[in-house]
Order: sequence, then C-alpha cells, then structure tokens
Amino acid sequence: MPVILAALYQSRTTLFRAWTSSSPFASRSAWAPTSSKMSTFQHPEYHIPISLPEGLSQSQLLSFRPFANWLATLQTSLAAQHSRPDHPFHRDPYALRSVTVQSYDLFGTGKGKGGGSAPRLGFVKLTSRVANGAGETLPGAVFLRGPSVAMLVLLVPDDAADVDAERRVLLTVQPRVAAGSLGFAELPAGMVDEGGTFAGQAAREMEEELGLVIGEHELVCLSDLAGGVGGAGEGVGGGGGGGAVGGEDHRLLPRAVYPSAGGCDEYIPIYMHERRVPREQLAQWSGKLTGLRDQGERITLKLVRMRDLWKEGAKDAKCLAAVALWEGLRREGKI
Repeated sequence: MPVILAALYQSRTTLFRAWTSSSPFASRSAWAPTSSKMSTFQHPEYHIPISLPEGLSQSQLLSFRPFANWLATLQTSLAAQHSRPDHPFHRDPYALRSVTVQSYDLFGTGKGKGGGSAPRLGFVKLTSRVANGAGETLPGAVFLRGPSVAMLVLLVPDDAADVDAERRVLLTVQPRVAAGSLGFAELPAGMVDEGGTFAGQAAREMEEELGLVIGEHELVCLSDLAGGVGGAGEGVGGGGGGGAVGGEDHRLLPRAVYPSAGGCDEYIPIYMHERRVPREQLAQWSGKLTGLRDQGERITLKLVRMRDLWKEGAKDAKCLAAVALWEGLRREGKI
C-alpha cells in the first residue's frame, strides 16, 4: 500500500527530477514493514511515540518541514476541541496517540561534503493513530511531500481587439506515470524547494518549463486574493490571517488548494501572470518542446483559449481551481 500511495502522488515536475535514475536528483527508497527493525522515540514537544524504519533518524524526520508543519497543524486542530464548547468533538475529543513512519524517499546525489548535495528527505509515508476516549479512530494514513505551486499564464496577442475572445492559457503536456499517461495536459507546476518562496518557485518554473522570464513582482497570487489577508503557504507553520470558516479557524491552513486532503498534505497556491505578446510568438510556442531533459522532463507546450480551459484541463485539479479563482475574482472586480 505505501508504494501504491507514493506512486499516486508523483504529480509534479520536481518529482520526476527526484525519481529519474539518470538524474543528479536520484532517489533512494526505504520500505520498512511493521515486522522489520523499527526504532521509537518520544516527540520532544508533543510527547507522542514515533516509530521509524531502519535507516531513518530522529533528526532527519524532525527537520523535515512537511512533517513539522503537518504535526503542528494537526495538534492545533486537536486542541480546539477542548477550548471550544461548540466543537462537535468537545464531549469526547480525539488525540494523536502515535505515529509510525512506514517508508521514505531520499532526494540528492548521496555524495555529500565536496562531492555534491547530501541526500535529504523527499517523501514520507506514515500512519497516525488518532482516537478518542471511546476508542473511535479517524483515518490516519498520510503521504507527506510538502507544498507545490501552480501558474496560470495568460497570453493575449498584442493586436487583439477582443481580449476576452483571444486570451490564451499555456498548458504543459507531459508524461505522468502515476496517472498512467504519457501526455497529461495541466497547468505548469512544481514542488517548492526547501527554504524557497512560492513566488520565486513559480517564476523559476515558468522559465524552465515555458521559457518565460518573469519577475516575482509580476506575479499575482489568486489564492491570496480569494482568501483576503495573509499569504500563500501561511498557516500554523507560517503565519496566517482570516477568520472562522465552517467552524474551523481559517488561520490553520494555508491559502491554497488541497488536491487530495484525504491522504496527502500537498497544497498548491495558484499564481497568475498575464501579458501581451506578438501573435507570431503564440504560434511558435504552440507545440514547443521544453523542460530539463537531463532531469526527466519531456514537456510540450499547448495553448488553449481561457474560455475553454474548464474543459481542456478538466482532468487537472489545478486547472479547475484556477478557473474558479479567476472567474470568481473577476466577478468581484479584484483582477
């Protein structure tokens, strides 16, 4: 099951860089069934038992930002059961009882000191036991990979008389093995590097995948505009803002779309950039091959009309989220 779950979430450009054996980002995987050698330690802050497979150290896991953010957010949500009498679980609150890491993947060359980057945690598959006093449990299988960023790139011919009719969107078409496809059409996207910014990663992805050099200041975060105050990626692990939504404190989660909240921590803020370009340039971009070939990328560019994005990108959650945000913000006059 962990191997299957890991495959299901191979959905971003950086993932191909990590998993391609010919890439300098070659990955190493360790799958440890419950019968193999495990080690257990108590979390220094939350005092819950955490079991690790052989080869994964306590310091590696605790310094893995997706794990730290997930744990902090979950514990804050659990604490709200006690502080709010109107919480649906107030009478018999749930608590995180234990965490078991089942498998992990390392990114990097594995050379370290002077010979390349040392391997770092890339993905973690774990199970968590969340139970109340009556012994009732909540589903606790989690695939940790951290945030990504998606870009809605809008291009308008510089001689267009009717902008709405001629506005185009740049999509990437590339192999997505997890989806069983060699030609999956989607919005450009990429994983956010450790210590990187969302806007900075969006700009880098547009240059690498689309050949467009765009400054961070030229990007508009649609997720931020829809959420009000605060910023992309903010939440328990990085600030926040906003009010209560649906009984849940809105500050707990970042302003982004969660494509698979039932099993994965990944969240994706969506950025937008629009520019006018020569009409002949649009023709050159359509069908262009791009991507970092030595890192496993095989990308073809595709141009579609913005008014058709909802159906051209209907299989891509990022596309549908971008359409909803763009149309909603336009209705409210925010873009």
